[in-house]
Parts: sequence; structure tokens; C-alpha cells
Amino acid sequence: MLHSHEKTLQITHLSGEAINQLSPSFQLLPSTKHADGQYRLRRYSVIRFDNDQVVVTNKHDFVQSQAINHFQGDVVRQFEPILDTTLESEGMREMCRLFVESNQLPNGQEIEIHQIRITAIFDETEVAPEGVHQDGFDHIALIGIGRYNIAGGEIMLYNDHHEAPFFRKVLENGEVALLADRQLWHNACPIRTLDHEQEGYMDVFVLTAKEGIDEFHS
Repeated sequence: MLHSHEKTLQITHLSGEAINQLSPSFQLLPSTKHADGQYRLRRYSVIRFDNDQVVVTNKHDFVQSQAINHFQGDVVRQFEPILDTTLESEGMREMCRLFVESNQLPNGQEIEIHQIRITAIFDETEVAPEGVHQDGFDHIALIGIGRYNIAGGEIMLYNDHHEAPFFRKVLENGEVALLADRQLWHNACPIRTLDHEQEGYMDVFVLTAKEGIDEFHS
């Protein structure tokens, strides 16, 4: 932990049991028709964390403005939802509880959850095609779930999008990076396969939240 970033960056981790529960469903992620859909396989759900329970909402559209995402901004993207068995697992509850408690979010907090596998189909496969960016939220968690036959993929954090990164790290299995999205910028290094005869991939969850969202559920 860097002292100057105590309030904007936290590194923690999930339990081994949570990783074991969450990991298998990454084998069932679909491709999409979006610009990055052939190599960034994804499911997406919006939940509320209510009284220590994961409660699914009926929200399915994901959109970022062009100002935030130059790669796919102002495009309404729909993804298949995260599997019920994943959402109902104790591992998912642990992950959401960690996110809420670490950021001191209120009961009933709405959380957007992206479950993503980036497959290394190119010599250098972009993990974050939009480059150095912010996501337009107050809080973000990047959770490493699995890496297979790849090099690269380090997350990089910046104080400003024109500066060099002050933090660079491979997220090992279960490691969680909690970011204050409005203060920091982030990016990730491309990935490449180590053994070209086998597939390579990186599995991550991305959780995002905006403060004050609970007022809509009062």
C-alpha cells in the first residue's frame, strides 16, 4: 500500500473457497457481437446487496458515454446475465460483501458486475482496448480469478491519464484491487500466450458502484 493513495487504492483478497466456487463458470462465458466480443467473453448483471444477500435486479443494459469510453462509447451493450448458480454462491456473496464493506457502502447498494474472460487470440491481445481510462463510477473493484498460459495483463494505475503509472501489478488468483474511480485512472497491459499450441486467458470480475444509488430504492 502506498501512503499517498490510502483512500484511493486498497489491495485485498478473496478466500480460496470463494475462488473455487466462482472460477468454473468462466468456462461458460459467451462471445458477443460487440467490437471486442470475440476475445472478451462476458456476462453482466446488476444486483443490490441487501441485508448481506445478493438480490438480482432486472437491469441488463450497459452503456458508457463517448467521453468515458472512446472505444465503445454511447453504445448500449447487452450481455447475457451471470448464471444463477454463480450469483447464488457463497463466493459471490463474499465478493460483494468485501466490496461494500471496504468502501463503506450502504445497505441496498446497487452493484454492476462484469464477469470477463480475455482470451489471448492475437500476438498481443488488448485487455483494455479503451486504453488509460476512468469508468464513470465512484468505486471499482478488479478481481483476479484465474490466469492460464499467459504473460502480461498487469493492471496499471495513474494519477492522471497523461502521466506514467504509479502502480503496476499482476492480479494473482483472488487478489482484489479497490479503486476510487473519480480520483484514479487505470489501464492494463496486453496479454500473450506462453505456449502457442494451447489457449491462454485471463479471468476477472469487475464490480462498479455509484454512491447515493440506494435513494432510488427507498
